[in-house]
Amino acid sequence: MSICTKWTPWGRQMLLCTLVAWSASATAQHNALPDTIAKVKPSVVIVGSYNPTAAPRFSLRGTGFVVGSGNWVVSNAHVLQAPGTAQPQGQLVVQVRTGPDTFQTRAARVLDKDVFHDLTLLQIDGPPVPALPLADSDRVKEGQELAFMGFPIGGALGFSSVTHRAMVSSITQARLPSAQSGQLNERAIRGLREGNFLIFQLDATAYPGNSGGPLFDPVSGEVVGVMNMVLLKGARESALSHPSGISYAIPARHVREMMARQRP
Repeated sequence: MSICTKWTPWGRQMLLCTLVAWSASATAQHNALPDTIAKVKPSVVIVGSYNPTAAPRFSLRGTGFVVGSGNWVVSNAHVLQAPGTAQPQGQLVVQVRTGPDTFQTRAARVLDKDVFHDLTLLQIDGPPVPALPLADSDRVKEGQELAFMGFPIGGALGFSSVTHRAMVSSITQARLPSAQSGQLNERAIRGLREGNFLIFQLDATAYPGNSGGPLFDPVSGEVVGVMNMVLLKGARESALSHPSGISYAIPARHVREMMARQRP
């Protein structure tokens, strides 16, 4: 006899049924994630720059993932600018996976850059790459278990994608009004003028290099958000020495809007 059909006082029975259902769901997600990682991994790419006169020639800026027909890459707008520079250094390129530990460098160009939501859409050369589907990010709930994938710590661990589990700990405003008028800057004023938007706060540690990676459902692999550190730090990523255990992601609805602008 199932524990949910045994006779118990009504309140206790409902509690036991809820616990059993929650445990079954958590187990299903845990068991599904390895297969989902294998499915998502070919679509997660390295965004960087190539300079034949520099050492090293390739410099990692962040992570991206393929969407649409297979030649569009989504990432963060801030990864287009090399840290500490006014302009990007070298040619913008994307490295796509060709094997378990091999990558192919492809030239890339910017189709759209949404600075307000810190998103960019790139076009890459070459044959199509497997694309990730976008989920309805408006249906994400606090407490939902998700996962994200990227290339943390700027390749210091090698160009091997890393996956982390993450729970949505809060769905909160991306920009809050400053407490004092003296704290208002151009970005804050633009945010107040254009309106706020919601982001996903996660109980997971993302590192430099994770920016632009997909936040996805551990069972279906559908993308619900884009990992982002700049909203948390308010400046360049500096989580390596002082990780906070809190990260943020931009809802995928803004990726859909950006993609829609490219279609007639």
